[in-house]
Amino acid sequence: MHGNRDATLKRLRRLEGQVRGVARMVEKDRYCVDILTQIAAIRAALKGVEKLVIDDHAAHCIEDAVASGDPAQQREKFTELLELLDKARG
Repeated sequence: MHGNRDATLKRLRRLEGQVRGVARMVEKDRYCVDILTQIAAIRAALKGVEKLVIDDHAAHCIEDAVASGDPAQQREKFTELLELLDKARG
């Protein structure tokens, strides 16, 4: 991680708190719809973290491969990015 490290950690810490909050909701037998609403919010927040990590990969790892002028390294990093995007789509 490079440029997005602090933002990523901040979001992950917030997510950690959200997950703990959902666990407390389950312990207290809260209404299922409320729990599912919070789970949807966690999923959306996790997608935001995923985007930061992918952006960081593109901005640094792929940029370095392009700058290297090495076609094999460029292909490798481009393939990695495609695989990451495919996983991100779920």
